[in-house]
Amino acid sequence: MTMFKYRAIDHMGKFTHGQMDAINEIDLEFRLERLGQILIAVKTIHSSSHFFLQKKISTKDLMIFCFELEQSASVGMPLIQTLSDLRDANTNVHFQQIIGALISDIESGKLFSEALSKHQEIFDALFISLVVAGERTGRLAEVFGHLSARFKWQSELASQTKKLLSYPLLVLVIMLATIGFLMTYLVPQMVAFLSNMGQHLPLQTRLLISISNFFVAYWWAIFLVLMMGTFGCAVLVKKNIKVRHFFDQLKISFPIFGNVWKKIILARFSRYFALMYQSGIPVLEAIKTCEEIVDNQPLKEAISLVHAQINAGETIGESFKKSALFPPLVIRMISMGEKSGVLDQSLMKVAYFYDRDVNDSIERGLKLIEPSLTIILGLILAFIMMAVLGPVYDSFSQLKI
Repeated sequence: MTMFKYRAIDHMGKFTHGQMDAINEIDLEFRLERLGQILIAVKTIHSSSHFFLQKKISTKDLMIFCFELEQSASVGMPLIQTLSDLRDANTNVHFQQIIGALISDIESGKLFSEALSKHQEIFDALFISLVVAGERTGRLAEVFGHLSARFKWQSELASQTKKLLSYPLLVLVIMLATIGFLMTYLVPQMVAFLSNMGQHLPLQTRLLISISNFFVAYWWAIFLVLMMGTFGCAVLVKKNIKVRHFFDQLKISFPIFGNVWKKIILARFSRYFALMYQSGIPVLEAIKTCEEIVDNQPLKEAISLVHAQINAGETIGESFKKSALFPPLVIRMISMGEKSGVLDQSLMKVAYFYDRDVNDSIERGLKLIEPSLTIILGLILAFIMMAVLGPVYDSFSQLKI
């Protein structure tokens, strides 16, 4: 496939332009005609230029992709035709290329799941497993519906979390900027004034001056250490399994927010397990897939232990009960669902409960963060003002005017 930059006109005389991948210019012209446009001018985009045109494939893109596939599969539209329409109508250049590659693989005789598995940086193990199950059972429309709902849930959770975090982050940035300005500009100005007065400075003022001097002299070192420390930790977490286990355990053990993070992971696990079970994927295969997609090493190891115990003949409920990381609610609902034959419904109830609990916990936590940051900023400013204005006031009080 080659990427082209084109200019076209529709039947109403309106000019349009954009980028689209195609086999050649004739193929591009044919695709534009299917969209009701007539090609006027075309230019090939070279690979070096195309690199800067690529965009990240968002959760919203994947949600729309699955929704369109669900609608088409439910009315019996051929998969290749649906993918061709999605490719031609998509405005994300990178996603156009991916869909084009999927079409080429399917036309060469591969199954849809096999074509998807070549792009695992976009379509994760859960996505591919559900599509495999849909192909086996002939329930692809239902599978795409589940996937669309999954991406919608992820998008709503991310949007709500971003909205809730925006104000505390703004306060934190303002606090750091204010402290930086005071320590690097205002305090040195006041130090020069106090030095000219020749007055003995109290302990808090001398401490503030030392901190300010350190900031002014070594701000680049502070920035460098923070950058190198962040990069070094990221590399260690990625490369070293023990360090990753330590950080993941710390994330779910941290006061207040650790519990919220654990609930988010358990909600995802319950939802994904239920989706795979509903789609006809065997329990052992579903648990193995959950192990691959859970983004926390201690929980990943706990799920691996559950998989081994079920494989050895234990019941699902007993296997989860032997792991200390799964709370009683999850164990109880899994056991009830296993005994009654509605395991997927029980897991969905667990996911729904945790979704609501997570939302409430985030709101409560952020309501505590906002005043806490304000109080911390106030205390820091009060210390600086006392350390600076105290000697100034004493100096003026000693003047005999």
